[in-house]
Amino acid sequence: MIFNPDESIDFHGFTGPFIQFNHARIKSILKKSLVSGELSIGNSFLPLEKELIVSLEQYPTIVKQACYEMNPSAIAIYVYSIAKTFSSFYTEHSIANAETADKKQLRLQLASMTANVIKSGMHLLGISVPERM
Repeated sequence: MIFNPDESIDFHGFTGPFIQFNHARIKSILKKSLVSGELSIGNSFLPLEKELIVSLEQYPTIVKQACYEMNPSAIAIYVYSIAKTFSSFYTEHSIANAETADKKQLRLQLASMTANVIKSGMHLLGISVPERM
């Protein structure tokens, strides 16, 4: 393995700064919007919304697996995957200008859950995430 300092601070690709940037991006989105607790959206999820929900649901299982196998890289790979999925989701679907108020709240809650999982996973790896960059 060859360490390349330039690659290690890249905001694109499989790097800590990419994950930290996505966390900071989500926190910025959440600061600009209000997340309410109630949703009445039913089962009308778009593919990327559903993919993000399913991925977020896997977090406890990934942590247990990483502990059982004594393999922290499983958490690193998972957190990167979540950040990448959110980035794709955010590129495709507007949060602030969602089609309906319920969709906006759903997307804000997905963003909030994603930020929490990223922060928790990175904390388990001993890496802090900034609120803004």
